[in-house]
Amino acid sequence: MWYPIAVEVGDGETAYGVVVPDLPGCFSAGDTFDEAILNAREAIEGHIENLAEHGEEIPKASDVSVHMGNPAYRDWVWAVVDVDVTPYMGKSQKINVTLPELLIKRIDDQVARDPAYKSRSGFLADAAMKELRRERSAQ
Repeated sequence: MWYPIAVEVGDGETAYGVVVPDLPGCFSAGDTFDEAILNAREAIEGHIENLAEHGEEIPKASDVSVHMGNPAYRDWVWAVVDVDVTPYMGKSQKINVTLPELLIKRIDDQVARDPAYKSRSGFLADAAMKELRRERSAQ
């Protein structure tokens, strides 16, 4: 998931501060802009891990444009951080799925073209997450 982050620009005396608006209470910092972004990823992963350990739902990431007009972040710089949330969703389980042969071939072709999916299961999990997010945002 691509989480938007707001970065308060630092200078020679203060660090770059980072806030993750979609994860209340999640913040970080760094001595440089690049370090702030790297530290933001660690903060997001730790925050999500804590939520998962307490059985809480992992908040979905919004588009950065949702937050850009917020006066609390006026003059801050926006970036996005990609975090794989699947490790925090629980133990994997093997299931049986029946799909038409042509659909399986199309899925396998897509997986072969895009290594981000890693496997047929990865593709199906990603598609399911997208559909569930779409359903939730429609409510």
